[in-house]
Amino acid sequence: MTQAEFYHEGELVGVLTTQPLDRVLDYKAPEGGCRAGAFVEVPLGPRKVLGVVWGPGKGDYDRSKIRSVIRVLDVAPMREEMQIFLTKAGDYTLTPMSAMLRLATRAPGLSDPPSMQKVYRLGGAEPDRMTDARTRVLEVLRDYGGLAFTLSELAETAGVTTSVVKGLVKLGAVLEEDRPRDTPFQRLDPDYGGKELTEDQAEAAGVLRASVRSGSYGTTLLRGVTGSGKTEVYLEAVAECLRAGRQALVLLPEIALTAEFLTRVEARFGAKPAEWHSGVTMTERRRIWKMVGEGGAQMVIGARSALFLPFQNLGLIVVDEEHDTSYKQEDGVLYNARDMAVLRASICGARVVLASATPSLESWTNAEAGKYDKLTLTSRYGEAVLPEMRAIDMRGEQLPSDRWISGALQREVNARVEKGEQALLFINRRGYAPITICRACGHQIGCDHCDARMVEHRFLKRLVCHQCGETKPMPETCPSCGVEGRLAPVGPGVERLAEEATALFPEARVVTLSSDMFGSARALKAQIKAIADGGADIIIGTQLVAKGHNFPLLTLVGVIDADLGLQGSDLRAAERTFQLMRQVAGRAGRSERKGLALLQTYQPEHPVIRAILAGDEEGFWQAEADERRHASVPPFGRMAGIVLSSTDVQEVFDLGNDMARRDGPLRQIGAQVFGPAPAPIARIRGRHRVRLLVKADKGAPLQAALARWLAQFRPGPQTRISVDIDPQTFY
Repeated sequence: MTQAEFYHEGELVGVLTTQPLDRVLDYKAPEGGCRAGAFVEVPLGPRKVLGVVWGPGKGDYDRSKIRSVIRVLDVAPMREEMQIFLTKAGDYTLTPMSAMLRLATRAPGLSDPPSMQKVYRLGGAEPDRMTDARTRVLEVLRDYGGLAFTLSELAETAGVTTSVVKGLVKLGAVLEEDRPRDTPFQRLDPDYGGKELTEDQAEAAGVLRASVRSGSYGTTLLRGVTGSGKTEVYLEAVAECLRAGRQALVLLPEIALTAEFLTRVEARFGAKPAEWHSGVTMTERRRIWKMVGEGGAQMVIGARSALFLPFQNLGLIVVDEEHDTSYKQEDGVLYNARDMAVLRASICGARVVLASATPSLESWTNAEAGKYDKLTLTSRYGEAVLPEMRAIDMRGEQLPSDRWISGALQREVNARVEKGEQALLFINRRGYAPITICRACGHQIGCDHCDARMVEHRFLKRLVCHQCGETKPMPETCPSCGVEGRLAPVGPGVERLAEEATALFPEARVVTLSSDMFGSARALKAQIKAIADGGADIIIGTQLVAKGHNFPLLTLVGVIDADLGLQGSDLRAAERTFQLMRQVAGRAGRSERKGLALLQTYQPEHPVIRAILAGDEEGFWQAEADERRHASVPPFGRMAGIVLSSTDVQEVFDLGNDMARRDGPLRQIGAQVFGPAPAPIARIRGRHRVRLLVKADKGAPLQAALARWLAQFRPGPQTRISVDIDPQTFY
């Protein structure tokens, strides 16, 4: 199919809809005809639904019963390269095409006709009298950097009534404007700004610029120690992409990183790019989707779903912190944004830059094999030097059972606070305590809907299930034996660590950074900025703080439980622990002040801990690669996780056993099936879960075999089958 195909009125067209159907449907082209790739509204039963003209109709249905397309939407048609991308991504992940199309149309109001609307942005006047409500409105407008809001969005975001906004309009503090619903973004100037680069930065930037100028596909792994200036290097590649008149996409793993990053982009290019993630208003989401398709947005900063925006001329994709596990979508369509970025770029002739201080083993292996280009930055930017790293052997520390900060770490924190510097205490557990146990009968409070313990969140005064989100008040009596006053927290979470730090360092300003403690992305960004500006002495944080934040005053990082990630049977446990510890340690000493990272561990002789302390990254990756190669597991083998779930435990086990017996299509390609076995978390949201694991050789045609294998089974209406190609987690 080519994009030039045009279907005249009455001709049969095949329309892929966003509805859960297993096929493309035939319709007649509407009055005026339609192009291949056109977004259309079509009748489906009594409803009108969104679809895309996927190609010519099959004509294998009674033509007299075929209905007509209702209308063609006033948006840019889907490009052929996007159709190919969705098809290949769906084939790879074994996802129905209707679900893939939903990923590509996640913007509200696409079927709305072009129209004008009233929008509200920051004005120049200051009100004579300020109230809390007025202050909140003006703060929202400032925080969003001049973005326009509809009246209802602004009022809802600020938590005020619409009359407060209208009152500020009369005073000139807020401007009310009529504008088309969707307008182009301000043009970015590739020659506007830019920092002076070090010698190795300039060399790497030159290589990336040349690769972008080539106009052809290729992937580069950009490695650099934390604080080495990888961002400035790949922004030079973005500038080259803009000079060529092509669009750039930068993926970030966390919404919390966007505020600081947007500031850097604006300083480099003189204007803010488009911003795509769950914290963006619905008005902006629709505008970005349309402008990306029309070429009115040169650069998008986004979460993983930004990969499915309808770029008109995509020339560069940057995946920052490419090793981060949040790039893997774990529900709905199960895909890895890093891998899909490479796929999309290969289809449209774009370059990919995978940036990380601690790359994934998959990317490291591809670079070593020559499949990816490799660039390495070996030193920190400016006066900064890498932090010293030491272990605290907890076997020699005499700590009470309710304490987790060792005496050695306490002394170092005190020394930093006295000098006006910041210390970070890191523990990768949200909440107050991971277990609540009854000291009378031993009962551990679990979720009513999942086979998971509930986590006490003292900040919320509730117990929370981290699997399904169920919450309940903290009980006074044991729900098992009824004894009052014997429930006790076991183990530390970030909130409990903050409580201990407040008691140990009463004069210090202690701030806790955890994603579940902030009501909005805006509030989280504000807290991070306040810390960077010196608004805290001690930061208590989860893995959120490991991701790219720059705190100039931070000189000490204390990892409370460096052994935590080494437990369990996850094949990536060692890799993830190594990455996380190196990333967290890299927060220290990012300015001219020298940093120190202390790892509290009960296993100082563990190979991973020793590799972290020695800074022997190449040695670690080589040893890890050899171990995986010997076991024929990713990236040297192929895996697929199959999760069966049902409200009926017997039904789900019967299906699992039947699938294990009838594994002929998999044996034909030399694949093995392991299981069925109860999933590590055997019940979530009331549904019993059984896992099977399929393992195959690297070159085996796994997806085709899986499709033939799964086609043999017809699960009951209560049973779901989820297929995860290249699983990242095994819960």
